[in-house]
Amino acid sequence: MNIEKILIAFDGSENSRRAVAYTAAMAGSGPQRLVTVAAIERPPDRDLFPDDASWKEECAHRVTLIHKALADARDMLLAAGLSPAWVETRFVESCRSPLRESRECSIGTSIALEILRLADEGGYGTVVVGRRGVSKQEEFLFGSVSTKIIQAAKGLAVWVVA
Repeated sequence: MNIEKILIAFDGSENSRRAVAYTAAMAGSGPQRLVTVAAIERPPDRDLFPDDASWKEECAHRVTLIHKALADARDMLLAAGLSPAWVETRFVESCRSPLRESRECSIGTSIALEILRLADEGGYGTVVVGRRGVSKQEEFLFGSVSTKIIQAAKGLAVWVVA
């Protein structure tokens, strides 16, 4: 386990922003650690839009918003004292995205498993995730990313920030 590498699962929500703030507080004043803020694209369902043009427009809008949110997260980490050389952002496009340009993509079956895949491939020792504000009934029926990460993580520290 590499305690010098931290992966933050990020979706732009208030809970994921709290996860960034918590990581900044924990890692900002200590020894330098590589901190990566990673977002997995989840395009909206095509069937919710009247035509391809409006669907693509919404996909592009969401991508723009998440890139801005990733930049804000990076700025938060830098403001806490982390070196720019030690802070990264990563955006993993969906294989279903009409805008896809990169070779790597998320097949979209499980955000939790995608995050754990990134952690494993990158040699991260810690995964930080915000706890989604779902009711006990919703969590029982649908699960949550943080719960799935906790259950499936092997050889990792998992910080769940509420």
